[in-house]
Amino acid sequence: MTYSICARDAETGELGVAVQSCMFGTGVIVPWARPGVGAVATQAFAEAAYGPRCLDALAAGASASEALDAARALDGAPMMRQVGVVAADGSSAAFTGELCIAEAGDARGDGYVVQANMMASARVWPAMASAFESARGALAERLVAALVAAEDEGGDARGAMSAALVVVGGEPASAPAEGVRFDLRVEDSSAPLDELARLVRVSQAFHAFERGEDALLAGDPQTALRELDAALAVLPDDENFHFAHAGALLFCGRTEDALSETRALVAHRPSWATIIRSFVAKGLFPVPPGLDVEAELRRALTQS
Repeated sequence: MTYSICARDAETGELGVAVQSCMFGTGVIVPWARPGVGAVATQAFAEAAYGPRCLDALAAGASASEALDAARALDGAPMMRQVGVVAADGSSAAFTGELCIAEAGDARGDGYVVQANMMASARVWPAMASAFESARGALAERLVAALVAAEDEGGDARGAMSAALVVVGGEPASAPAEGVRFDLRVEDSSAPLDELARLVRVSQAFHAFERGEDALLAGDPQTALRELDAALAVLPDDENFHFAHAGALLFCGRTEDALSETRALVAHRPSWATIIRSFVAKGLFPVPPGLDVEAELRRALTQS
């Protein structure tokens, strides 16, 4: 009923899991990942405990195979499970229980493992492996490419409903939320992979936005502009991006460009005037000498 991939990016060390299923909310059960430790997919007649058990064992120094074997030993019905594990060192392990519904199987490669059950074709998991190996780009994009290849070969024999993707950093995290690059879920959709791919792009845009904000706070408006331009290239209508972009323009001394972007923002949504006033009052926007902020806001509001 599910196909998934666990993988490690050899260049960045990132670890990730991506999955698609014809069941509601597959992202709640199947994907597990921990920064600097590993990634796990648990499916078929899924037992969620494989996720934390395998990750805990990997964190304690077990290999991928040792972690999976230890988790299986605690399972009263391993013949019904299908699990894939990739460790931070790139090693992998997988098993497909004999009671998993056909077509079912798994495949391992350098730094990844794919698994699928209840598929329309036995070509699904080999296609996933081939697609991941040949794909280029960030790990999240390569994981999605593997899922798309699975669907192209028929995918889940019952259709499609949900998908999820988790990517974490290659270094151990010191705080619970630290090191999470992507944590995306499509709970119920007629085209879950299309929506998952869209969410990856949106998430990448917001990552650029966050880097832009960090650059502004660090006093580097030129870097901020580059990052915010990249964010706007993906989501050209996002108002948060435009607001930060206007701020970066102000910090760069491009006052008229900043005012033009701000006027357009306020004209489109007048409530931005309240936010802008607050930023100015708190000294978070560098107001050039002689600039009458209230006059500019009134001008924009008359255009709304």
